[in-house]
Amino acid sequence: MIGSVRGRIAAKSPPQVTIESGGIGYELEAPMSTFLQLPAIGAEVHLLTHLVVREDAHVLYGFGSEEERRLFRSLIRVSGVGPKIALALLSGISVTAFAQCVRTEDVSALTRVPGVGRKTAERLIVEMRDRLTPQPGGAASVAVPAGSTPESEAWGALVALGYRPAEADRLIKAVGPGTHSTEELIRRALQGAARE
Repeated sequence: MIGSVRGRIAAKSPPQVTIESGGIGYELEAPMSTFLQLPAIGAEVHLLTHLVVREDAHVLYGFGSEEERRLFRSLIRVSGVGPKIALALLSGISVTAFAQCVRTEDVSALTRVPGVGRKTAERLIVEMRDRLTPQPGGAASVAVPAGSTPESEAWGALVALGYRPAEADRLIKAVGPGTHSTEELIRRALQGAARE
């Protein structure tokens, strides 16, 4: 998997940007929120990426922030939502506004995004509700919080494996106190889940 690309912008044409790095030109598709923040052609840029492998193509998506990439990855796991709709959502609504729409069940705001109909919006609200994690101050972010502690890294790994945020919390708490590495926490949490 290609996690990020750093290099010189060789070309820009919404939603595509070509970044030259090490003699290779990487073609990325980016949401408008990222695209509008890109510097001029010839400038150095660093984008986080997600690679989608299809039968007919390998498509690399670029993001200006971890929050955007995290939301994109959560969106494409929703039934009926592919990378194209996920990119449209990120282009039409901010990560914070999307979380607010899910919390308030605002179907009409989501249907204003091109390509998102009423049924898709309702499905997004239902399926994304459990993937949002409350943050201090009442804000919410998409699951897999960035963190440098073994507990938060283990939590992120468990969510990435398909556990709901509440389940991941419970499994990590069940490991008990102690100084554990991220790998040890994950191993013990998975052992605990297997015993249930």
